Amino acid sequence: MRILPAFLLSISLCIASLSAQEFDHTHKAYDAILEKYALEGNVDYQSLHTNPRALKRYLNTMATVSKPQFQKFSKEQQLAFLFNLYNAATLKLIIDHYPVKSIKDIGSWFKGPWDQPVVWLFGTTITLNNLEHDILRKGYNEPRLHLALVCAAKGCPPLRTEAYTAEKLNTQLNDQTHTFLAGSSGLRINRQTRTVYVSSIFKWYGKDFISIYTPGAGFVGLNKIERAVAAFCSRYVSDQKRAYLMTGGYTVKYIDYDWSLNEGD
Repeated sequence: MRILPAFLLSISLCIASLSAQEFDHTHKAYDAILEKYALEGNVDYQSLHTNPRALKRYLNTMATVSKPQFQKFSKEQQLAFLFNLYNAATLKLIIDHYPVKSIKDIGSWFKGPWDQPVVWLFGTTITLNNLEHDILRKGYNEPRLHLALVCAAKGCPPLRTEAYTAEKLNTQLNDQTHTFLAGSSGLRINRQTRTVYVSSIFKWYGKDFISIYTPGAGFVGLNKIERAVAAFCSRYVSDQKRAYLMTGGYTVKYIDYDWSLNEGD
């Protein structure tokens, strides 16, 4: 009689392994959604609100992945999965409350949009804050996640027109960072006043960059976090901006975040 439980366990493990292998790590379904509704960093929320089925199907597929399956994914597969899940769940949060002028209009003073149980993961519902802070920030030493996650606001990094995938993840994260820092919401330099303006993302999460982006010589007059952020940014900007950032001797200020909805015209 002891053989039967062992046999059933073996079958269960085989099924879990097969399911993990069958998961579509190309995220083609999400690709199609982004290609249709993500418009140069903005989103056609009105059309997505009218036609939500594809997004719901994609999120339902993500929800079928169990934790044991997920743990068999490579690190790159896990990160791509979680980045896409966060961004797709944010899209659904917006269209579920559409029309809104800002994501911050959702929820209440005590329980804002990022504290709503809207992410279905591993058989339970969690919040966007849980996903970002408890899973991604604690589980992965990858500060570029702050440029990958999109909060449906004009001040945040742009929503890509393609899904994150394991095979292209590093290239995608580098491109995402470069694009954001090239825009006025990411980084600006005023040479006359010797002031470097960077996104408030780096004020909120500057500590996450210290362990990886420890600067060498230069970066004079900056504190520890400012030096780490400047060292990070210098990898993704033009040679001229890089030289200026690495020199130091400037004041760092943070750009006011534009929380208005990143909605396409």
